[in-house]
Amino acid sequence: MATRLTAACVQVNAGPEIAANLEAAGVLVRRARDAGAELIAMPENVSMVVQGRDKILARVRPETEHPGLPFFRALAEETGAWLLVGSLGIRLDGDQVANRSFLIDAGGTIVARYDKIHMFDVDLAGGESYRESRTFRPGERAVVAPSPWGGIGMTICYDLRFGYLHRALAQAGAAILTVPAAFTVPTGRAHWHVLLRARAIETGCFVIAPAQCGEHDEGRRTYGHSLIIDPWGEILADGGDDPGFVTAELDLDQVTKVRAMVPALQHDRPFKAP
Repeated sequence: MATRLTAACVQVNAGPEIAANLEAAGVLVRRARDAGAELIAMPENVSMVVQGRDKILARVRPETEHPGLPFFRALAEETGAWLLVGSLGIRLDGDQVANRSFLIDAGGTIVARYDKIHMFDVDLAGGESYRESRTFRPGERAVVAPSPWGGIGMTICYDLRFGYLHRALAQAGAAILTVPAAFTVPTGRAHWHVLLRARAIETGCFVIAPAQCGEHDEGRRTYGHSLIIDPWGEILADGGDDPGFVTAELDLDQVTKVRAMVPALQHDRPFKAP
């Protein structure tokens, strides 16, 4: 297993048009690869960001028909990099949709799929309201994907708030956690950095969290600040506010060293519920 990895987060401002979004992401993936990245991660909803159930349903496609998959599979093969496609909207039976993340190897093969488990059903101060469960079907399975750098635990956005998921991924063999996101500005300012650092510290994992940024359809705004964090909770790279990419060098031996110093993953104890 390789113990050194150059990882990248691609940060985009996706709009309603899939073709334009794929082209923009592809430019940044190629630039990140030229900068030496071997694993390149993209945000949640990398192929489109639209507001409203009707708009989403008009654009999503079954996995076998989604233009994003052949595009990113060919891009992985072209660049020779592993790609995390943060998520695509995948039409299921009827009017249900999966928010699905894909890990693609350097030969263009889909290594793993993960459907977002936790639905963002919230009402924020200032009037922002979201009901993902009206359109999306929650996933039911946690995923640790194999890679040349060890297990990669796959999550998406709102999953970040559920520490037990990330703990389970680490205990199942994840050395790296991926958290592609489209975090809102209010929650991002308040919680994005601290929650991602907490997930790294709790699990002794590297965390790779590519994010959407800027203003989208109907004035929705996302926070940006794609992050790469080491197992001690130190931020190695921060993508700031604008589209682009960041890279960081990961020493996977740190995972073993940090977990040896604070072996919390081995210290579970049964207890009675309150």
